[in-house]
Amino acid sequence: MRLVLKPLFEAELPADFSEVIKGKLMGEELRTGEEIEVELLGKPLRFKVVLAEPSPLKVRRNTRIEFSHGEVEVVDFEFDEPVNDVIPFDGGFVVVLEREVLILNQDWQKIYSDEFEDLNKVRVSKGKVVIIHGERKIRLVKP
Repeated sequence: MRLVLKPLFEAELPADFSEVIKGKLMGEELRTGEEIEVELLGKPLRFKVVLAEPSPLKVRRNTRIEFSHGEVEVVDFEFDEPVNDVIPFDGGFVVVLEREVLILNQDWQKIYSDEFEDLNKVRVSKGKVVIIHGERKIRLVKP
């Protein structure tokens, strides 16, 4: 179990600070993306939960707490059919399912999708996607 917190204040954090924060958060349930407040020496300290793994996460003694000064963005996708392949390219990535090809840009927005009766292979070259389907067909997609 892992918790990554981003301090929403300016201060140098001592090496054992994660143990102090863990003690304050013990038993709390935290979710990725939420902002929390921890009171320390009568002052509220604000943090953003950059990653709670799993989310929601109940803080326990074995929870590993880390501090981040950057931002981690997490996006989960779930499909109705198995994912056969994910192919990265300069413009984003291609998700290949059993019968569907989905092209997402670098911001994870869908820019193309289509279903194919007999999907064989998908290849990417210089930002262009080649979809091989049926016995004698290819589709070229330039996102």
